[in-house]
Amino acid sequence: MKAEDRSKFWEDIYISKDTGWDLSGPTPVFHHLSSKLNIGDLCIIGCGRGYDAIMFAKKGFSVTAVDFAPSAIHALKKMASESKVKVNTLELDIFSLMPKYQQSFDYVIEQTCFCAIHPSRRKEYEIMVRGILKQDGKLIGLWFPLDKSIDEGGPPYGTSIDEVKSIFNNGWEILTEEFPKHSVKPRKNREKLIIFQKKKLY
Repeated sequence: MKAEDRSKFWEDIYISKDTGWDLSGPTPVFHHLSSKLNIGDLCIIGCGRGYDAIMFAKKGFSVTAVDFAPSAIHALKKMASESKVKVNTLELDIFSLMPKYQQSFDYVIEQTCFCAIHPSRRKEYEIMVRGILKQDGKLIGLWFPLDKSIDEGGPPYGTSIDEVKSIFNNGWEILTEEFPKHSVKPRKNREKLIIFQKKKLY
């Protein structure tokens, strides 16, 4: 088992306040995109402290937020209570979402989760996301960091668009692919928005 497969690895990062991925608020790209989406069931995997979960919940989405760092889930629960919104919080490993949550969601939100897991589990990630999405459901991903090689280690582990497309190549359709203008400055041109739609397997 890799270090990043353990809850304690991520909890220690929260305790040491070394959460470099934390934007201290909703992701501008998702905030901008949210008004263009039909309201539905949405899952945020590796949700962190849950700013995006709160934002989507405020807009009327039925939100499930998953993380296995206790501090992250605690922060999200506190924020949800203060914001008076309902979020289904799950303190567990994303790879344990199946089979309980099979075909439960219209949307899965990805940001700095794919790069946090070991590259050897990326196909397993695709299988999990496919499993929890409804037919024609959408995986809305900010794929990051594109300027780092896998050989450099991690997490975060380097990500390439070619690899992402090769993993999501069977039974997926690309609806959107762009370098979003709303990316935060430190991630400009280091992340790409790709929205995949789940289709029948070939």
